Amino acid sequence: MFNVRFSNAITSVLLDTNEQTWETVQEKPESELAIHLKHRVLFLDSSQQKHKKIPGQVLDLEDLEELHLEKNQIEMIPKEIYNFHNIKVLYLNNNYITQICDELGELKKLESLDLSDNPLGWRSLEIISRLHQLRELRLYNINLNEFPVLICKRLHHLHLLGLSNNRLKSLPSEVVNLTQLKEIYLRNNKFDLFPKQICLLQHLEIIDLEENRLTSIPEEISSLSNLIKLFISANNLSFIPKALHCCTKLAVLDASGNHLQKLPHSLKELGDLNELGLSNNGLKILPSTITKLHSVCVLYLKNTGLSMLNANFTMLEFLKILDLSQNFFTEFPTVICALKQLQVLSLDDNLMSSISPQIKSLQNLKHLGITGNRFPAFPEEIFSLESLEKLYIGQDHGTSLTNLPDNIWMLTNLRELYIENNSLECLPSTLNQLQNLKVLDCHSNHLNHLPDSVCKIHGLQKLVLYNNSLSTLPDNLDMVHTLDLLLLDGNPMTDPPVEVCNQGKAAVWEYLKEKRRKMQMATKVTTSHDILLFIQY
Repeated sequence: MFNVRFSNAITSVLLDTNEQTWETVQEKPESELAIHLKHRVLFLDSSQQKHKKIPGQVLDLEDLEELHLEKNQIEMIPKEIYNFHNIKVLYLNNNYITQICDELGELKKLESLDLSDNPLGWRSLEIISRLHQLRELRLYNINLNEFPVLICKRLHHLHLLGLSNNRLKSLPSEVVNLTQLKEIYLRNNKFDLFPKQICLLQHLEIIDLEENRLTSIPEEISSLSNLIKLFISANNLSFIPKALHCCTKLAVLDASGNHLQKLPHSLKELGDLNELGLSNNGLKILPSTITKLHSVCVLYLKNTGLSMLNANFTMLEFLKILDLSQNFFTEFPTVICALKQLQVLSLDDNLMSSISPQIKSLQNLKHLGITGNRFPAFPEEIFSLESLEKLYIGQDHGTSLTNLPDNIWMLTNLRELYIENNSLECLPSTLNQLQNLKVLDCHSNHLNHLPDSVCKIHGLQKLVLYNNSLSTLPDNLDMVHTLDLLLLDGNPMTDPPVEVCNQGKAAVWEYLKEKRRKMQMATKVTTSHDILLFIQY
């Protein structure tokens, strides 16, 4: 399908890309639609259409300003591309293009070009250097070993340069000519050294160097006074430079997956830092610097060897998202309960056996993850969290729960309940009181029946029950009209039988309806027989 937008209307029109459809339109040049199609189309989306070439009718759209041809099977760009005198945005990513024609370099108004995920040749990149008005250039995953100097010398207006998922080890020194660059993406390359040249690009706001081999960040990073986001996770860093505190606008710092054991005290001066990622580092003890970053709202400390939090953690009063999963907490860290704005808390895969009653203070908590711990019974303290919307208490690595309490109904705002990999044999009849519940995931338990109350959760959308001991389903389960996913694999089903369940939800629903119809007919026959006997008597 084509998604077409005309210059003299706000309307979007969908047209089949079939040649016959276009010929039919073009046979009527007097029609207003034909005139629009040929001369007034500004936007066209023909992505994921299995095109092996750019359709000729598309190349006739001279007024086109934005064209999406990504995720097709296009092998070449024809010289007729020069027809696009007004094109500003051109997406050709995820195709089979090996070479770019010279005419592409004549698109003087082109501002955004995406050629990612194509087996491009080197000469093609030199043609790109002629696009002097280009603002955004994406060349992800094109097997690039070296970045062309010509692009650095000529494309002075670039704001965004995307080079992730290549094989780059360095950038040319001429990259300093990209004086207007605001975003540079170098993720998943082969950089051993942080490219110091980019520290001279005063307008840089985003640097992504994740998944490389960096061992250090240069002190020269202090010159990037406009830096807002720095992504350096999955490298070999053992320290963060003190000079980073000079990047006073820094709002996001992700240094997860390195070898950090501490942070420089100077980072406390990052007064705008909103999000900090330190997961998968060997911290063991929480750096005192963290508690002085009072503006932090999102903090990732997954798998950092922590077993406790100090009292100063309460100073993170604006914290909304906290990940402490895969650590060594044997007790619930009650200091968290002072964080009144906390909305998401993950304590999965720790060593806790209980939840503090103080958790009731977290009245804004919406998501709670406590899977893989050592609770001897369901921790009913969480029933005081009236705002809770998602609860994860599957026990993949922890102590299996045998009971889901009737008081589950107290979580009146609960939308998603994940209680997989436990030892539950039944579910409470009070489930029908969870009228906001959308997802119920109980897979890999010992459930041998479902309560009829499940049929009264009228907003339920996903019911995941595979790998249990179920043989039957509630007769009225098909009355849950919102249910779009039902998974029953790995159950010894007899009613409906396994062969029906294997056909999916629609077959199960048909079976339940037919069963109910037969029961109603049987009831009518029995009633008629009883009446006849009464009359005869």
